[in-house]
Amino acid sequence: MMVALSARFRRGVTLPVLLLVAWEVSARTGLADPRFLPSLKDVALTAKREIFDNGLFAELGFSLMRNIVGFGIGTVLGIALATLLALSRPADRLISPTFNGLKQISLLAWIPLISVWFGFGEQAKIVFVALAAFIPIVLNTYEGMRSAPADLIEVGRALKFTTRQRILRIHLPSAMPSIATGVHLGLIYSWLATVGAEYFLAVGPGIGGLVIAGRERFDMALVMVGVFVLGLVGFSLNRLAYALESYLLRWRPRQAR
Repeated sequence: MMVALSARFRRGVTLPVLLLVAWEVSARTGLADPRFLPSLKDVALTAKREIFDNGLFAELGFSLMRNIVGFGIGTVLGIALATLLALSRPADRLISPTFNGLKQISLLAWIPLISVWFGFGEQAKIVFVALAAFIPIVLNTYEGMRSAPADLIEVGRALKFTTRQRILRIHLPSAMPSIATGVHLGLIYSWLATVGAEYFLAVGPGIGGLVIAGRERFDMALVMVGVFVLGLVGFSLNRLAYALESYLLRWRPRQAR
């Protein structure tokens, strides 16, 4: 098992290491203009400066807070709406056509409306992040709720389950794999939306603002630091989503995952 994991790890890091080597060689030999592709040493020194002198972790904290709040709002509203649509035929017929039409609109296309309705501050950014998480969670939860086995639904009717009992004992357990998938996607999309909100809305504290500052000062080392932080956080959130999904589905047989 450990040998397989070690081999998988080596395969996974081979390409990134080769890219870093090519990057450093290009920067040091003059194959690439250092103004556009700074050396890894310059990036490391910039990262050190940002961490110890300019509060990089505080900037990251602002971004993560927007992400967590927006993701939480999108998750709660998404599961609630999906449950309503899946279990109420009138609501499904009334709301689903409109929702299915609106979901086709690019997320970035909502930014002008959100900025008009909510301004350019924190509220607008959180709304944008919540919207990014909301859509995949609604879609996956809806499909999961609708896929509850018919025989279990009949048993619930025979036992005269209340609506609350049907949701908690039949539909929610049946939908849990789909909900977990939706939460996984929502967590990833919400982080991407956090960066987009910081970039396209008013500049403020956050990693997106750090990247913009580097671009405006033509400090590519600072831009690279921001890109590295964004990638590292995105990777960590993806692993967290996998862990959360495994926890939510821990009751399933391992071979069924």
